Amino acid sequence: MKVKRALVSVSDKAGLDDFVKGLNRLGIEIISTGGTAGEIASLGVPVTEVSSYTGFPEMLDGRVKTLHPRIHAGLLALRDNREHMRQLEESGILPIDMVVVNLYPFEEKIRRDGVTMEEAVENIDIGGPAMLRSAAKNFRSVAVVSSPSQYGRLLAEMENNSCELSGATLKELAVEVFAGTSRYDGLITRYLSGGAAAGDETEDFPDRIGMDMQKIRQLRYGENPHQRAAFYREIPAADAGMTAAGQIQGKELSFNNILDLAAALKIVEDFTDPAVSIVKHNNPCGIATAGTLEKAYVDALDCDRLSAFGGTMGFNRAVDGRMAELILDEANFVECIIAPEYDEKALEVFANKKNLRILNIPSFGRVRSGEKDLKKIPGGALLQDMDTKNLPRKDLKTVAGKEISKELLDSLIFAWKAVKHVKSNAIVLCRGTKTVGIGAGQMSRVDSVIIAIRKAAGRAKGAVLASDAFFPKVDSIEEAHRAGIAAIIQPGGSIRDEEVIAACNRFNIPMAFTGFRHFRH
Repeated sequence: MKVKRALVSVSDKAGLDDFVKGLNRLGIEIISTGGTAGEIASLGVPVTEVSSYTGFPEMLDGRVKTLHPRIHAGLLALRDNREHMRQLEESGILPIDMVVVNLYPFEEKIRRDGVTMEEAVENIDIGGPAMLRSAAKNFRSVAVVSSPSQYGRLLAEMENNSCELSGATLKELAVEVFAGTSRYDGLITRYLSGGAAAGDETEDFPDRIGMDMQKIRQLRYGENPHQRAAFYREIPAADAGMTAAGQIQGKELSFNNILDLAAALKIVEDFTDPAVSIVKHNNPCGIATAGTLEKAYVDALDCDRLSAFGGTMGFNRAVDGRMAELILDEANFVECIIAPEYDEKALEVFANKKNLRILNIPSFGRVRSGEKDLKKIPGGALLQDMDTKNLPRKDLKTVAGKEISKELLDSLIFAWKAVKHVKSNAIVLCRGTKTVGIGAGQMSRVDSVIIAIRKAAGRAKGAVLASDAFFPKVDSIEEAHRAGIAAIIQPGGSIRDEEVIAACNRFNIPMAFTGFRHFRH
């Protein structure tokens, strides 16, 4: 297909000057709109205004300018259909062989702080997608150029082939358009749906959900070397979480590194006091808060130093040089570290371990309103609200034993926050605001209790115990009693609650109900 006439109307004018000059050198006639036409004319390139060509002025503040039969007939006419070409000639309509269009920056606009619904709506492009889709439908006869990244290779192909573009190129351009307009429409749909549902707990989940992801990079492999994998970012680009993290040093991140970093980050974001998490295989093997980050780090590491070997560490405060030296002195081996920031001395210390992956998260603690958790299953997906429910102290109900002291109550609240991040069935033992034993992912709750007690060893005596869901039997309470557990926090709700409460009363173990659970599958 030979290009003789091009319509150019772009919001993103990057690379436009070289491209239109190239079109002009090739003798291609250019039609354009508004600001784009002015830009082209300022380059000394001949251009015909769309309104001059259509005989109809731009109107409604530019909302209507290319929505005209002289434009769309010129794009949609089949060149090998004599009747189509006869109708064009009778109506004085010229075939348009190339459309160069990129869309209003809707994503950029909605990412700005304080953007209003009216401002967002005004950045919904209508004429652009219409032209792109008309041209893409007729891709055998029309080249549809939707990104500045395409300019160079298209000019080169036309310069080498007397203004002609191959059928393969035309089809490839059309595929990119349909993918791009689909993303654009999906972005608008998600924005408008999210805007309506934000904070509205009665809002139903949508009948249909769409996901638009941009590949950040190919990974070496997935969970195992025989599985291929890649890392993707949501569109619009997320400004929080792992996709907003920057890698400062170290080896390339693996699939499992990213999962563990996300888990470590999510844990420490839950706490306001200086907090440290150590994660292994997506489960914490130590969580602690303290008056200083250094104390929190040592407390988290002391929970299970054996399991922490080769782990991933999360910090909710800036890491300084002293903290960096402590990490390398205390830990036998650490894979990854993520924190809001690092000072120069810390980076100097870490530079001695060139393979150690160091990531910063400038958007630390930023929670996106209405964020959902999606889990892929074969043939479909499950969508749920993120588990962000907190436990106000006033909602904690003591159901067994003596009145709970303030010291034990503080520890129970900490333990309840910690157990949320452990795979079910989950049991966490804590002394003060540090974990001392964690039992995770067992098929029976009592086995998780036994593992947590074994991990804690002598530290179980006087510790508090948190269970992510109710106790179905008294066997867990009996194990807790034998270990010297000082207090228990759990959701309640079992048909055997009365038996469990009676056992706690018999052993004089205070127990409190939260009224909700924290399953993590």
